[in-house]
Amino acid sequence: MGTLHVVATPIGNLGDISQRAEQVLRSAQVVVAEDPRHSRRLLDHLGIRPQMISLPAPREAERIGKVLAALEGVDVALISDAGTPGISDPGRRLVAAARAAGHQVLAIPGPSAVVAAVAASGLRADRFAFLGFLPRTRGRMARVLGSAPDLALVFFEAPQRLPATLSLCAELLPDRQLAVAREISKLHESWHLGTAAELAAQFRSTPARGECTVVVEAPPRDTRRG
Repeated sequence: MGTLHVVATPIGNLGDISQRAEQVLRSAQVVVAEDPRHSRRLLDHLGIRPQMISLPAPREAERIGKVLAALEGVDVALISDAGTPGISDPGRRLVAAARAAGHQVLAIPGPSAVVAAVAASGLRADRFAFLGFLPRTRGRMARVLGSAPDLALVFFEAPQRLPATLSLCAELLPDRQLAVAREISKLHESWHLGTAAELAAQFRSTPARGECTVVVEAPPRDTRRG
């Protein structure tokens, strides 16, 4: 029976691919990709032309059977468009199905926008809750942002929604420091730190472009519950 390798790939700079990840991608007979058209850039960079199976989020459930059939005979590498599969990307259900079918599943760790943003923000975030992409409605967003009052928060946000999200953070978390990391590891990487109100004003006047990861600093220990 084949092994499913869950492979983290670069979130921007292709030089961030690990040696082990490259070795696994070279040896896997099948690569399962969120969007093969996107992943071709990385695979072409490595000079690899494997058989590919697409695994877009809306169709993950219906594609699992095809991947499990491939796993009956060969090793398979699972990748997403960027970073680690299954973290706000497709892959979780496939991993669960592969384990249930008796296949070995191995993690090939590597780039993560979440960890990179926390590490390079300089904010108090030794204990944090990862919220993924926030809900779209204001009420649900407020509930999610208030769900872990004692922890730092990390979430992804689309650039066009960033000012409104930061304005809500300013209402709910007015005293917290935030970092907005934009285009981590890419050519136009930028970091913006301040209160939510300050950053909301900044991005209203100069709209963000590209993928954004937001870190909200944890409250001081003497203000945490208990």
